Amino acid sequence: MPTVGVKRDLLFKALGKTYTDDEFQKLCFEFGLELDEVTTEKQMITKEQGEVDAAKDASEEIIYRIDIPANRYDLLCLEGLVLGLQVFLGKIPFPQFMKVDPAKGAAVQKMVITEATKQIRPFAVAAVLRDVTFTKDSYNSFIDLQDKLHQNICRKRALVAIGTHDLDTLKGPFTYDAKAPKDIKFVPLNQEKAMTAEELMEFYSTHAQLKAYLPIIRDSPVYPVIYDSNGVVLSLPPIINGDHSKIKLETKNIFIECTATDLTKAKIVLDTLVCMFSAHCARPFTVEACAVVNPNGETVHYPELAFRKEIVSAEKVNALIGIKETPESMAKMLNRLLPTTQSVTNKDQLEVLIPPTRHDMLHACDIYEDVAIAYGYNRIPKTLPGTMHIARQYPLNKLTEQLREQIAQAGFTEGLTFTLCSRDDIASKMNQKIEEVPAVHIANPKTLEFQVVRTTLIPGLLKTLAANRKMPLPLKLFEVSDVVLADPNAEVGARNQRRVCAVNCNKTAGFEVVHGLLDRVMQLLEVPWDKESGYYLKAVDDAAYFPGRCASIVYKGADIGRIGVLHPTVLHSFEITTPCSVVEFDMELFV
Repeated sequence: MPTVGVKRDLLFKALGKTYTDDEFQKLCFEFGLELDEVTTEKQMITKEQGEVDAAKDASEEIIYRIDIPANRYDLLCLEGLVLGLQVFLGKIPFPQFMKVDPAKGAAVQKMVITEATKQIRPFAVAAVLRDVTFTKDSYNSFIDLQDKLHQNICRKRALVAIGTHDLDTLKGPFTYDAKAPKDIKFVPLNQEKAMTAEELMEFYSTHAQLKAYLPIIRDSPVYPVIYDSNGVVLSLPPIINGDHSKIKLETKNIFIECTATDLTKAKIVLDTLVCMFSAHCARPFTVEACAVVNPNGETVHYPELAFRKEIVSAEKVNALIGIKETPESMAKMLNRLLPTTQSVTNKDQLEVLIPPTRHDMLHACDIYEDVAIAYGYNRIPKTLPGTMHIARQYPLNKLTEQLREQIAQAGFTEGLTFTLCSRDDIASKMNQKIEEVPAVHIANPKTLEFQVVRTTLIPGLLKTLAANRKMPLPLKLFEVSDVVLADPNAEVGARNQRRVCAVNCNKTAGFEVVHGLLDRVMQLLEVPWDKESGYYLKAVDDAAYFPGRCASIVYKGADIGRIGVLHPTVLHSFEITTPCSVVEFDMELFV
């Protein structure tokens, strides 16, 4: 949870009212925030460094340190906090953020993305803030918000890097390119000497803050770079901006660019930044759009500043929160957080307008939460449940625990393996094609070992066997855990499936061992050996198993798993030299 430090007097001046510490703490609680600490810059430095002398020149102005929910990017600066509280207190209506055209006779600023950027950082978005008036405090807030976003949604600049520039020192159109490090040369921010990108990497390798970002691009054959039409370097994302276009207190027109590996995150960051600081424009809450030309020739205008409408039922909101409010009063309450009107055609329905500052609103339940905040959590009546009920374990988990105990008593040792694995583990090593495996892929895997969510328990157990090759045979392992399968019909596009898997590793395959375990589990589940009402085995070909040594487990006409002897190539892929037989099946049908 990020913590934002704001100057108390500046905050109260913006809100138009002075509060005591207790009154402001209460206001924060009602708004869904928490006043973490009342301190000063001097106290913070003394606390961090433990030396009074180090803080002798520091300010003693009161600072409120406020805990902000990690998904509320719009509250990470004074401007966003003041806007949110003023709307909550009913002092102002929710602002209508608008994209505007350039002044008469001026062209739309354009950024052209080259094909080369696909090698390193393929996406970019841009916008312009016109006629901005900065004070020292608002300028510091502008820089601080960028830093907060970099650390939060931008994942330390790995996903998104923000660049802000004095537009009056530049000439469009701009070009976002990727070049060899030796071909990039410019004067970095707050420096006087021009450096190549190679020299820059060496120069900042000992820098307290920037050295953490160097590994993002350091080993790449090309580095991303942004030029204006005169060849002036704006920035080398995600490391540093150029000194030529740095913004100052006197800057009036700001060009904002965000380069990214994740386009959605880039759009969220740009929306947040321009919405917060368009309040300082001569025409508040207006942003000048920029045209971004993608490598395929498609032109897209940013920022999107999209408002979307969601419809919720007041009756359902009342039932879920535990309150009794009319749709009229609920719409009035919710207006303190989101623009809301009551439906004309259906009085029970509330039409909620999600603004571009609220990218945390992903589902109707997020709107329900805002209703609860607007109503006041302390006001929600505490009631006993309508029916008495004795708590009990979730049936699937209860059966899982019972089976674990019984399989262990059958002589198998339980393993607990990683839920994530590599693509090869579930595909090529199992003699399958990754395109045919219904796997959920991780968009930005940190290592080759964790690229997908497992679709079978077998690779994990085989890896465990390989790591214990020196143990005496036979090795009998089992696991009862979830796998995840991509499913377009599921609400989130994937579903969990609880499976039982057991492996017998010995000098001979020992198919009878896993078959016996299957029969024992079915006996415990009181499932008879019967084609109509029970289970049976049916010969099947599976590339992961030895030809003619594989069968599907059929329960009431449904294929629930496999049993057989693993193919030698599979064993070789997992560095196992001893035959193995395996049984794996879905156990959810028995609950």
